[in-house]
Amino acid sequence: MKEFDYIIIGGGCAGLSLAYELEIHNKLENKTLAIIEPRDEYKRDKTWSFWRVSEHNFDDCVIKNWKNFSVNAPNKTNFLKCENYPYQSIDSGLFYEKINNSLKKNKNIFFLNELKDINIKNSFIFNSVPTIKKDFRNLWQHFCGVEIETENNYFDENIFNLMDFDCDQRESVHFFYTLPLSKKKALIESTWLSKMNDDSQKDYDQQIKEYIEKKLNLKNYKITYKEIGAIPLFYPSFQNEKNKINIGTAGGMTRLSTGYTFLNIQEHSKFIRKNIENIHNTKKFEIGKKYQFLDEIFLRVLEKHPKKMSEIFFKMFQSSPKTIIKFLSNKSNFLEDLTIILKMPKWIFIKALFY
Repeated sequence: MKEFDYIIIGGGCAGLSLAYELEIHNKLENKTLAIIEPRDEYKRDKTWSFWRVSEHNFDDCVIKNWKNFSVNAPNKTNFLKCENYPYQSIDSGLFYEKINNSLKKNKNIFFLNELKDINIKNSFIFNSVPTIKKDFRNLWQHFCGVEIETENNYFDENIFNLMDFDCDQRESVHFFYTLPLSKKKALIESTWLSKMNDDSQKDYDQQIKEYIEKKLNLKNYKITYKEIGAIPLFYPSFQNEKNKINIGTAGGMTRLSTGYTFLNIQEHSKFIRKNIENIHNTKKFEIGKKYQFLDEIFLRVLEKHPKKMSEIFFKMFQSSPKTIIKFLSNKSNFLEDLTIILKMPKWIFIKALFY
């Protein structure tokens, strides 16, 4: 049976980001790597968006930057600037192409569809496939987005809409998200924060059609791309295993209150690369404990008071944009955390400490 020094299980964002980080820093010159990925073809299937609070390897995969954004609640809108930390969107198709073109040049890197023909006894494994146990109590961020093109100029490409809560909530938390890629093209996404126990929330096509035609008042458009997904707003099952590190969502790299994962994956990849020579004894990399604690409280409030969440989010974004962006991106200090906390309805959050 074949043996490899390193094995990455899952060739998605986390697995490929790690492989690329190791490759460009010459950590695989004398080591073999197997990437286990069942798909036979890589094509665009996701759009990863985030505030650029730290450097990453994929500026050439960014399809758009924005320095202005808005947040909507019924009958009111908050306009904000993010010049210090522009919001970026990455096309997964460009990401896959860039990484795979690089990895294919290294004869020590192998793509395999499954593990069955590999002896893993002496390999170090990086696993990006989360173990999700079905539990009706767990919260998810589930979404569907479509990219549309219009006949005439319609969108203001200099500002994106992060959250529009002026839509049907159905006893959960629901908002639309609009990224204008040009005057005639935009990604429009229906996003839910819920337990996914209600299949009626998944009539995404109808939701998006109504939003485009009734809220945006657009009749002449065509859909050119569609993506759908679900992000767990809880940490997957985890157990310490010798010679194994979990990465990506499986490794706790998803910020639970936001679903943001991409930049956390990049920082984790850099951490592993810097410690790869002593990887067997390297401490666990994780999102800061304070964010884990604050996210837990926030999600308790979301679960108990979904009807109040549009107002809570709106109040949160009345803080300084720089402060809120740093907080949502795990880069805030204590005073910045306090600024956000003081914007929140005190009694609801205090009670959430004791749920």
